[in-house]
Amino acid sequence: MNAHENFSTGSDAGRSVPSRSWNPGDTAREDRLLRYLGAVATAAATHAGTQAAPVADRDTAHPAAPIVSAVGGASPAEAKLPLVRDVMDVPAASVPEDLPYRDIARLLAREQTGAVPVVDAGDHVIGVVSESDLLAKVAFEVSGHRPGPIGRLRERRLHGKARGETAADLMTSPAITVLPGATVAEAAWLVALSRLKRLPVTDHEGRLVGVVRRNALLQTLIRDDAGIRTEVETTIEALCPPDDRDEVVVAVHDGIVELSGRVPTATRDRLVAEVEQIVDVVEVKNLLTAG
Repeated sequence: MNAHENFSTGSDAGRSVPSRSWNPGDTAREDRLLRYLGAVATAAATHAGTQAAPVADRDTAHPAAPIVSAVGGASPAEAKLPLVRDVMDVPAASVPEDLPYRDIARLLAREQTGAVPVVDAGDHVIGVVSESDLLAKVAFEVSGHRPGPIGRLRERRLHGKARGETAADLMTSPAITVLPGATVAEAAWLVALSRLKRLPVTDHEGRLVGVVRRNALLQTLIRDDAGIRTEVETTIEALCPPDDRDEVVVAVHDGIVELSGRVPTATRDRLVAEVEQIVDVVEVKNLLTAG
């Protein structure tokens, strides 16, 4: 094996070895992430196949933002889902478009956040300025690098942006925003597409009304086992005759629902099918026997 092959083998081995040892909490974190990704994927699949009505027909995404929903009116399933207005932070920190970059840095540090919306005089969101924007400015200034006349277009744009002094000069625009009436799943899908940790929440006129964090979306989408159990028990009450309800035993662990006991065959099949449709249920273990 030559030196190059030895280096490549070592690099591949390094990438395959975990940076830290496994601990029992990792399994729960991985499960939460997979369940979150499942909820986002479901939202994405729903909207990928619905192009019927304009977004303005529904209180979901701001028209200037990427389309979050093209459905005219919430479906019965969506009507039960939590909305952005239920989990957003109010009030939301923002900066005026003429704020100097040093003051932006102070505000980001004070608010302990990596990005804030930029608003105009009417409080309309016109962009987002982040730590990355400020760091890019400093990096260009310190390096003294100047793109040549035939330099890459992206590099020339970054250089022009980095020469700015105010929020309006440095921000990323247009801003990706969401309306308060969007479902949490829709907002999570938009966050995943845009790779953002925070989304400005605006009214239909584009005015800032709050901000929603990715962590808040995750916590809302991924209900704990107690919440899932409550909905399963409600489903049992709705589907099973009074004499059969006490015969069904429910156990929930990490989103996996275990049903045991004795019920009529027709009721059993319908019950299992309904429980499988409950949001956040990962799997249903059917241990029910025919009564």
